[in-house]
Amino acid sequence: MARISHKEVEHVAKLARLDLTEPEKTLFGGQLSQILTFVEQLQEVGTEGIPLTASVADQESFLREDLPREGLTQDQALANAPEESEGFFVVPKIIEK
Repeated sequence: MARISHKEVEHVAKLARLDLTEPEKTLFGGQLSQILTFVEQLQEVGTEGIPLTASVADQESFLREDLPREGLTQDQALANAPEESEGFFVVPKIIEK
C-alpha cells in the first residue's frame, strides 16, 4: 500500500493553499494513501491492444458553432467586483518571495 508521509501532505496542502489542522492532515494523508493504492490496482489491469481513446460509453460531441457575439461592457464586467480601480479588477497579490 502506498503511504503518504505527513510532510508530503503538508507540501500538497501548501500547493493548494490549504491551511489544514493536524487532524485534517492525518485524515487527508490516509485518504490520499487509499487513492494511490487504488491507482496501483488499476495499473495491474491489462490494457494491451486497447486504443488510448477507448470508452465504454457511446459518446458524441455536440459543439455549437463558434460565432462572434457581443460581450459585456467594462461597467457590466466590474458591476459585482469586490474591488476595482481605474476600470480594472483589484486582486490580492499571490506571488511570494
